[in-house]
Amino acid sequence: MADKREEFKVSGKDIKKKVEELVKEGNVRRIIIKDEKGKTIMEFPVTVGVIGVILAPMLAAVGAVATLAANWTIVVERKKIK
Repeated sequence: MADKREEFKVSGKDIKKKVEELVKEGNVRRIIIKDEKGKTIMEFPVTVGVIGVILAPMLAAVGAVATLAANWTIVVERKKIK
């Protein structure tokens, strides 16, 4: 079964908050952040291990990227539920 994909349009000031919300949901496999032109800027898997040590630096990087443009697209791959 293929994963389910969703896209969210967010502003630069809201991107970090949205990524944090998505990670907390628990059924997200991968998050891809694209700029206004559709170019992938960041892509990372979301696993149980990410919640701990890796999450803080990743969110700091998302916050830094948010200053580069006004509009972003977050593509989310979710686990397909049987």
